Parts: sequence; structure tokens; C-alpha cells
Amino acid sequence: MPLQPYQRAEDLDGAAGSLSSPVLSVSTLNRMAREALETALPLLWVGGEISNLTRASSGHVYFTLKDANAQVRCAMWRNRAQLLAFRPENGMRVEARALVTLYEARGDYQLNIESLRPAGIGNLFEAFNRLKAKLAAEGLFDADKRRSLPRFPRAVGIVTSPQAAALRDVLVTLRRRAPHVPVVLYPAPVQGAEAAERLAATVQVAGRRAAQDGVDLLLLVRGGGSIEDLWSFNDEALARALRACPVPVVCGVGHETDFTIADFAADVRAATPTGAAELASAGWHGARNELEVLRPRLQRALARRLEGLAQRVDRAGLRLLDPRTRLRQEVITLQHQGERLRRAMERRLERANQRCAQMQLRLAAAAPRPATRRSGLDMLAQRLERAAAAMLAQRRTRLVTLSAHLEHLAPAAVLARGYAIARDARGDVLRSARSVPAGAAVTIELADGRLDTRVVGRHER
Repeated sequence: MPLQPYQRAEDLDGAAGSLSSPVLSVSTLNRMAREALETALPLLWVGGEISNLTRASSGHVYFTLKDANAQVRCAMWRNRAQLLAFRPENGMRVEARALVTLYEARGDYQLNIESLRPAGIGNLFEAFNRLKAKLAAEGLFDADKRRSLPRFPRAVGIVTSPQAAALRDVLVTLRRRAPHVPVVLYPAPVQGAEAAERLAATVQVAGRRAAQDGVDLLLLVRGGGSIEDLWSFNDEALARALRACPVPVVCGVGHETDFTIADFAADVRAATPTGAAELASAGWHGARNELEVLRPRLQRALARRLEGLAQRVDRAGLRLLDPRTRLRQEVITLQHQGERLRRAMERRLERANQRCAQMQLRLAAAAPRPATRRSGLDMLAQRLERAAAAMLAQRRTRLVTLSAHLEHLAPAAVLARGYAIARDARGDVLRSARSVPAGAAVTIELADGRLDTRVVGRHER
């Protein structure tokens, strides 16, 4: 007896003894399961939290609807999705009018969503909004606290997992746009129970080592995922570590529609990890483009310079004569100069001869005549002799007077009149009795000799 598509298994028990059990294809089994689900469970409302939301290029929307204990895959076709009055996002709590069915190609149990309405915000999304509001109230996200990125970073630090696909995207982009810029990896897990704490600690380590490693720009990157996968980047400690980092930070976490607390805390948010790498290398990449623009300008400037120099060479070449012609010209010039020098010397000698003749005439006119001057000379000689004799007598008289005075003041003459000179042991003349202590040796110089004495007493006046 052939198996009917809607025949139940228990209806076959009676025939089991006479017929062997039928073998179903997988396609038939999945079709039967789908029809059984759709028949047993008509359209119904299901409430839960959206997760793993994906918008396909065809316009269909796929996501997971979950609660604390279970989850179910959902599909909303384009003709239904385009009628929605709001934009579904991960973390939103919704109520879905859905048909329970089975996707036969994979055998996956799912809900085909007919309509969707908001039912409130999910727990994770609510926690996200609370933390965002708290940090915003503290001014952590203020625009004036955001630092501008260095145009030409010396080195770029990357905080991410070494196994992350985002790291490969960043390295490929940097290698393509700025291959000379060194990259320093600060490894940290980007998903898991301890990821948030480890990320915050790694950002702090990167900040402390930035100067030592030469890093002046830090990238925090991770690929896309659900709100649960990205939850490590919604941590308060990580946000504060990003703001306290001494170098500017670019956050490239998830896809363009994914926002995390780290995006708001960073100095610049990039839509993707690749976008973060493009921001980090924008200056170098732009400089390379500027060099490409400047290259033809430089070439034109050099061409103009070379053309100008070539023209100068041509003009100099026109002025350059053959060496033999130049030598002939120089010989002619020397001959002219020699002729001018000869004429100048002749004129100078002629003037000198004329002057010499004039001086001879003046010398002859001024020559002395001894005969006319002899009587005057005799009279002057007599006056000179009388003046010399008078001066000599005057000088002799003054000399005698000064000698008498000198002899009167000479020390020997003073000593002869009864005076004496007292000296101490060093030979210094004693001028005061106060400077001579009792018992001191004193030498007394007299006119006819010297006495060596010792002071036995001192009487002052």
C-alpha cells in the first residue's frame, strides 16, 4: 500500500505485520514536518528580544528572537519588512505575529514573521542606554575632549585579538596605504566573560608603553557580531581607560550600524576595522597622493629651469671667442697700453726735468755768501762765549750751595751731632717705643760705630 503524504505513523501499525516500513526521503520528511507545524500552529504572537539581526541585499531581514531560556530563528520577507513603521535593531524587545514553519532546505525550525511591533527595550539594550546616559552626564563623551588624530603617525598600536579577522583587515589596509608605518600589537580577547576587563587593562598598558614603543595612535578593533558578541565594548572601565589614554584612540568595532560605548568614548569612531585603518593612514595616503600631484609640477619646474640654463649657456657660447682670436685681441690691447704708458712716462720725465731746472735756479738764488755773514758770526761767537762763562759760574755757585746743604743733612753728619739710629732684629728703624717689647734685641747705630743692646724696660711719653 503506497504511503500517503498526510498519513500518520500510527495508522501504519496495522499493516506492519504484512508490509515492511516505508523509507522516506529527507525532502519528504521535511515537507511533512513543515506541513504538520503549519497545520498544528496557526498564526500567533511571540514576544522576545532581537539578536543577530541581518539585513540581506534582497531586502529580507533575518534575526533571532530569544528570551532568558530559549531562542528561535526568524525570517521576515521584503514585502513585509518594508511595511514596518520602525527599524528593528539588536537588543530591542518586540512582539512578532508569525507562522511557525520549517525551512526545508536545511531542516531548520523557524518563524516566518508577518508583522512586528515594539514591545520595549531588551535588557542588554537597556543597560547600554543607562551606561551611555551616565557617562554622557559626566561629560565623558563631550566633543571638546576629543583629540585630533596625528596626520603622520610614527607607529600605530592595535588592541585586538591576534586571531581576529579584524586584525588581518587592518594590517592589509595599513600595508596597502602606509607600508612604512610600524605596527605594535597589544593582544587582548575581544569576546568572553573576562574580555571587557582584559581590554581595559590592555588599553592602559598600551597608554603607558606608547612613548617607549613610539606609538602616537591607538586602534581598538573587532569584527561585527550580535549585541552579545560586542558587549565587552560596552564596559564602563574600558570607556574610562579610552578617555585616560595619553594618545588618540580610533574605535572600529563591528559594522557600520553597530554602536558601542567604546565608540562614544574614543576620540574617533570608524564604521569598520578597515575604516579605522584608513583613518590611521589617511595622512600618509593623502601625502602620497599629494606627491603624485606635485610630481608633474616639479617636473615642469625642472624643465623650465633646465631651459633657462640652456639659454644662458647658448648666450655665453655666443660671447665665447676662439682662443687665437682672443690672444690677438689681447696682443693689440697690450700694444695700445704700452704705447699709452710710454707717452705717459715721457710726459712725466719732461715735467720732472722742468721742475729740476726751476729748483736749480731757486737753489742758486738762495746760495749763502760767507763773506757777508762773517762779521755777524764773530759777534755772535763772542756773545756765546760770555753767556757760557756766566752760566758756568752761576751753576758752580749753586752746586757749592747744594753740596753744603747735602752735607748738613747727611746721616753721618746727624750722627756726629750726637744722634743715634735704633733698629730691631730685622733691621727696621724703630720709630715708637710701643712697638718694642721688653727683652727685645735692639741695635743702636752711632757716628763711630754700632751697639748691640737688649731692652730691659720701656718708658713711654
